[in-house]
Amino acid sequence: MAKTQGLKPDTVLKNYWRNNEQFADLFNAVLFEGRPVIRPEELEDVDTEESTILEHGKYAESIEASRDNIKIQKRSRTHGVEFVMLGLESQEHIHYAMPMRVMGYDYSTYKKQYDSNAKKYKTSEGMEADEYLSRMKKTDRFLPVITVVIYYGEKPWDGATTLHEMLNIPEEMKKYVNDYHMLLVEARRNDLALHHANNIDLFHLLKIILDKSIPWHEAKEQAIQYSEEHRTDKSVIMALAGATNGKLDYHAFEKEGDRMCTLFEEIAKEGREEGRAAEIVETGIEFHLSEQEILERLQKKLNVPVSKALEYYHMYKKQAI
Repeated sequence: MAKTQGLKPDTVLKNYWRNNEQFADLFNAVLFEGRPVIRPEELEDVDTEESTILEHGKYAESIEASRDNIKIQKRSRTHGVEFVMLGLESQEHIHYAMPMRVMGYDYSTYKKQYDSNAKKYKTSEGMEADEYLSRMKKTDRFLPVITVVIYYGEKPWDGATTLHEMLNIPEEMKKYVNDYHMLLVEARRNDLALHHANNIDLFHLLKIILDKSIPWHEAKEQAIQYSEEHRTDKSVIMALAGATNGKLDYHAFEKEGDRMCTLFEEIAKEGREEGRAAEIVETGIEFHLSEQEILERLQKKLNVPVSKALEYYHMYKKQAI
């Protein structure tokens, strides 16, 4: 039990998808119907920080964003090397502005590439006037970005999956308004052609746990039985606890023959507290409360010291902006 202390559900989930084999298997299932187009050995982790500066004339605003997971795929080709950036976002709750949020993540990734590229052009030497003003040569190209959103909630996703669905557009104007699509995976119901054993187990267990038509005690029993029969890897159980954000406050096995040993009770307890903390911070920012007011609410509602309230505030402030 001591090993689970300090583990946070979101951290556990990010760590699970940091595994290149599991990450590649998921993207192949989502993008290519399970064909092994993306190979684990081609993937490298990238800095998840996507904060950037939005500039327009004399106006400038900082935009803070941090992805859950992002990797770069490097593939050798006959005519050189191709690169693609693959981002993964995990959602426990329905986010009704998710297409716009994904668009923001992707924009920040492209803006980072642009800013890095622009630093090469300190003078106009060898550049046309328009190129120098653009801080980008006509032949410069950036890496494409593909973002997948996994929704781990119990309710069916009833939010938008495209930017157009979020807009009130006159029909005659619709074709002139640029759209933005997001790739959504609902863990509770999907037909992904997964091949990695851990991914297969994870999504199968999620289907059981998130199926509201099954009484909880039956779902619990089915999950335990499945895990025993398939000797589910410990990392999958940890990811399951992270994906359900502490809803797994039941006992399950950790090794064969030990049917009812503890399943990360600390994760469950801390997960429930973190979920409430996120709601308090996001609501406070939405209603323009001061930092001090939000901290006071965190301390009062969660019965935590100011140091813990500050930790939660900074943890969820970026997500709420």
